[in-house]
Amino acid sequence: MSNQRNAALNDGPVLNNGVQMPWLGLGVFKTREGTEVINAVKNAIDAGYRSIDTAAYYQNETGVGKAIRESGVPREEIFITTKVWNSDQGYHSTLKAFENSRQKLGVEYIDLYLVHWAVPGKYRETWKALIHLYKQGVVRAIGVSNHQITHLKAIIEDSGVIPAVNQVEFHPLLTQQELRQFCQEQGIQMEAWRPLMNGELDDPVLKDLALKYGKTPAQIVLRWDLQKGVITIPKSVRKERIIENSQIFDFQLTDEDMQRIDGLNQDLRLGPDPDRVNF
Repeated sequence: MSNQRNAALNDGPVLNNGVQMPWLGLGVFKTREGTEVINAVKNAIDAGYRSIDTAAYYQNETGVGKAIRESGVPREEIFITTKVWNSDQGYHSTLKAFENSRQKLGVEYIDLYLVHWAVPGKYRETWKALIHLYKQGVVRAIGVSNHQITHLKAIIEDSGVIPAVNQVEFHPLLTQQELRQFCQEQGIQMEAWRPLMNGELDDPVLKDLALKYGKTPAQIVLRWDLQKGVITIPKSVRKERIIENSQIFDFQLTDEDMQRIDGLNQDLRLGPDPDRVNF
């Protein structure tokens, strides 16, 4: 891989607390603990990825940590994200859950710790626990996942601390325009989970653009994410797909083509509704 592409994979926005986070990372949701997740993470790091996104709920933090240690890349060069699960939310239980995740990952600190979902009656206290962890210096940045504008306003009003990141479902069928605008105004970096819509990329617009740019529909969507200013973390366990997903820094979509993709929006969720968290 060229040094230029390595540099691109290291590049990313500076969060509201001054920490830089890569634009592209590997998501490991539904990647099995053990050999599968270890190989996926190692293949990603070999391909130049420097950001890995896991969660307590994924039950593969141990494998992620093992792969990072065995990769030969210094710990400080890898950006690790994990999340507190719903059943662990609340102030003291979040502190305990964090320590559990840190032990499983086998690291001294975590780069980004997120509140996985806005659990009613709990997420505000959970956020206060994250602030405590940040002040302790065991987390470089704190943020949230699947938080709507109402949730964001509540925790900011409560604590005076604005999340560095909001990781949400974001893809051409769900462009979250209002939420994205609010995040931009507040200085919250948006991040996309399930960016490739479960692989449902058989769309005439995406296929047409793939042909035009000599790329795959997946690469078109991931490039669209970046040009929207949204961090993206596509999941794959296949080495060739992991490499392919990283090849999005050598072309640029025109404004007109960006608008064509925007036009696919249906406000369609493929995952749970963040306003109905009962799990």
